[in-house]
Amino acid sequence: MAFLSKTASTAVNASAGGNYLSPSKLSDGGSVRFALLSDEPLEFYESWGSAPDGSSKPFRFDVEPTYEDVIADMGNYTPREGRGGLGTADIKFCIAVPVFNFEAGAVQVLSISQKSILRELDAISQEEDYTNLTEWDFTLSKKGAGLTTEYKLRPAPRKKGTDATISAAWEEAKSNNFQLDRLLTGGNPFKAD
Repeated sequence: MAFLSKTASTAVNASAGGNYLSPSKLSDGGSVRFALLSDEPLEFYESWGSAPDGSSKPFRFDVEPTYEDVIADMGNYTPREGRGGLGTADIKFCIAVPVFNFEAGAVQVLSISQKSILRELDAISQEEDYTNLTEWDFTLSKKGAGLTTEYKLRPAPRKKGTDATISAAWEEAKSNNFQLDRLLTGGNPFKAD
């Protein structure tokens, strides 16, 4: 039996806030179990910008942008500098997909820019046993921090008795007009602007 209640464990081990599941927010040694709700991820390029007040937000593009595209789209935000130094922007290829996060008990958007996770997901998807990824659960774990961070993504059989809960949560999100492509315009996939 676990020492902490489910509520306490979720609060202590929370891997994401609100409607988003972010691999980078996992703690060192942490993990999260989720189920993919779609087999068609949204693919895009992302660059983060900083506002004069210090806040930051992502800017997303459906095709790979040039530095000039990033500058034009960001307005008064300043792009994070790319590896090319001054006059370059840190632009990453990303995917986003709706998932059911078992810890949160809710539909969230999983956004992945980490190449190691993308490679693992792609490799799993090409294995004969995993032709329908929406029928499996996945466990994503993180070890280390900064430049020594390692992620592991592993498929697992669907948790027994969870299909109805997952389906109900996904149907509710869709009936509330969930649209993943709102990410491309800076919107919230869970509500219309």
